[in-house]
Amino acid sequence: MQPLLNVTGMVLKTEPAGEYDRRVEILTVSQGKISAFAKGARRQTNHLMAATDLFVFGDFKLYPGRSSYTMTDASVKNFFSELRNDYTAAMYGMYFLEAVSYVTRENSDSREVLKLLYQALRALTHEAYEPELVRAVFELKLVMCEGEFNRDAYKEGYDKTTLYALDFLLATAAEKVFSFRLKDIAFKELKGIAHKEIKKMNGGHEFNSLAMIDEM
Repeated sequence: MQPLLNVTGMVLKTEPAGEYDRRVEILTVSQGKISAFAKGARRQTNHLMAATDLFVFGDFKLYPGRSSYTMTDASVKNFFSELRNDYTAAMYGMYFLEAVSYVTRENSDSREVLKLLYQALRALTHEAYEPELVRAVFELKLVMCEGEFNRDAYKEGYDKTTLYALDFLLATAAEKVFSFRLKDIAFKELKGIAHKEIKKMNGGHEFNSLAMIDEM
């Protein structure tokens, strides 16, 4: 019998499985993106019901199977309950989950991406941060974390504040990138670069949540 696996991570996806179970996708620190089944998690009285919701960050106990895991227990550290009461923030958060799910893989070190995702969701719940700036910073740092950003492509033709912001993002740890504000031309330029870079990295993949954001 294989030992239980203890992982720290965030729920990226959740969907029904059978009559009462749930299948969740979790981004973990050490195992990358993994799938797990939570038996009975759709029952109101089940102890895994709350822990298998979107945005949940915590520690999960998993039993390894042939092609997926079975969740046996969970200790929630953050529900991000504020996102459930703010439609705009929730939609941006859904996009962040969707983007991370698309680019991450199993059996990879996802520590930096997980830190980025966690802090991006925290920034969305802070009224001081403009959601579109949070999105731009998240997109750019995600591209950087995946090693897909070419700084040499942005040497000329941009405001000096924009270039400073790019250098800051490259040099700063993922959990500390949401610590500045931009206005006017630099804000517009950074958003343009971010949207271009994330689209290039994703090969033009269309995200359902992003389409809803663009319609708001």
